[in-house]
Amino acid sequence: MGNSRPTSAYAAAVASSLIIGLSFIFVKLALTEADPLDTLAHRFTLSFLAAMVPFAFGWVRLQSSWRDMLRILPLALLYPIAFFAFQAYGLLYATSSEAGIIHATVPILTMLLAAYVLKERSSLGQKLCTFLSVAGVIYIFAMKGLQLQATSMKGILLILISALSLAGYSVLAKKLSQRQIPMLDMTYVVTIAGFLGFNAIAVTRHSFAGTLGQFWQPLTHSTFTLSVFYLGVASSFISIFLSNFALSRLDASKASVFNNLATVVTIVAGVLFLGERLEYFHIVGAIVIVAGVVGSNMLGRRKSPLPKESLLLRDHTKPGRSV
Repeated sequence: MGNSRPTSAYAAAVASSLIIGLSFIFVKLALTEADPLDTLAHRFTLSFLAAMVPFAFGWVRLQSSWRDMLRILPLALLYPIAFFAFQAYGLLYATSSEAGIIHATVPILTMLLAAYVLKERSSLGQKLCTFLSVAGVIYIFAMKGLQLQATSMKGILLILISALSLAGYSVLAKKLSQRQIPMLDMTYVVTIAGFLGFNAIAVTRHSFAGTLGQFWQPLTHSTFTLSVFYLGVASSFISIFLSNFALSRLDASKASVFNNLATVVTIVAGVLFLGERLEYFHIVGAIVIVAGVVGSNMLGRRKSPLPKESLLLRDHTKPGRSV
């Protein structure tokens, strides 16, 4: 029983990484029919509809008070709104390789924020393994041919803000879970905020441009509809729930490092479904990433020093001593 909670949390973290890793294929397909902001709006519309089905049938109930709901709201502003918005605009100026490398630093940013906000203590082994996982991602992108350009600094800054948003989300979600706010409530508030936020941005933009009809046009294509269905239901609603579940049972720094597993899944999916070539550096990088993820969680526990009272009690209960 003692190991069931962390085991289920690790399973949730791996499943979330698997879903997110596969999502890049569907993002590529969706972006052939719509721009990033419209795709996000339709994505979170389907995520919202999927969330409302169990709620409407009474299969789930939210337990938080309105005050707790307001506490969750900053969480939604960080992710998905700030994370995806800054990422979408950042990719207009930065390359995908630059974005991938910056995004890989999220576990490091999370570790730093968790140490300051949550007072999480990480061992030297965990720090080294977290950096190892990040190094694996950077190695893959570097070997694919990374070209840094001075003109992309604006995009790099926007992607960095996006990465900070995700790191902040992980830390804040962990902090809220420590206050006994249910993970399901967090998932619903975040999903609804994404639905309202991205639809408001997209519809307002099209209204001012006089192109509101173009907002609905991508839904006439089956490829786009199927893609945003996966992105909305699996990659948004389900993966957010799994991520929140993992964060409620693991240190934020431990849960965050699983994000880099999505890179490994994306590589495998590209080979299997898109016919992309599997290079030797993909294999080397994937091994380094997995080793870093496993190591950061196996070596991440630091034994807390026993309080003086416990030391005194242990000393007085040795054989031959009476209490």
